[in-house]
Amino acid sequence: MQEANPQPQESGQFVQQILQQNQELLQTLYDGHFPAVEMYVMRNSGQEEDARDLYQEAFLAVWRNIQLKKFLPADEAEFAAYLFQVAKFKWIDQLRARKIRPITGIEPPDNTAAEWEPPDPGDTRRIREVREKFAMLGSNCRELLQRFYFLKHRMQEIARHFGWTEPTAKNNKYRCLQQLRTLLRDQPKNDIQ
Repeated sequence: MQEANPQPQESGQFVQQILQQNQELLQTLYDGHFPAVEMYVMRNSGQEEDARDLYQEAFLAVWRNIQLKKFLPADEAEFAAYLFQVAKFKWIDQLRARKIRPITGIEPPDNTAAEWEPPDPGDTRRIREVREKFAMLGSNCRELLQRFYFLKHRMQEIARHFGWTEPTAKNNKYRCLQQLRTLLRDQPKNDIQ
């Protein structure tokens, strides 16, 4: 009966090290499990950059779930399995989004020349359309775009708020803008009054 006790203690120690932000352990976990996710993404229509961004988001999501005590892995193997599942589901979601909204000729997110600009204040019909389509975005997209365009927060602040890195925040802002553009582009032309 005493043999059952060491396992929970080991589990607790593993989680405690993560909760205490043991940098050596976190770096080992981060570096050690990227190749499996990268291979999965590359075999499923992705690029190395896709894999890096996706892995970063998945790792942060797993880390956050541990912080919130929603997931308490017993050991590294359980951590790795959960991390892979999170990454896999995130990648499947991205592939679905790409199929629904085909993307061609994407400019890098750092290119601000193609940034979305708010409509002319005198164009009330266009403002109404933008508001309607903006409301259709997910809550994270709405908040991210509001913080950037209306509250004038820097990307670094936005990244910190969401628990992302700055490059991830830029990518997410770009994706949200693409979603809004797609919604506006799909707006029927015959509703002009």
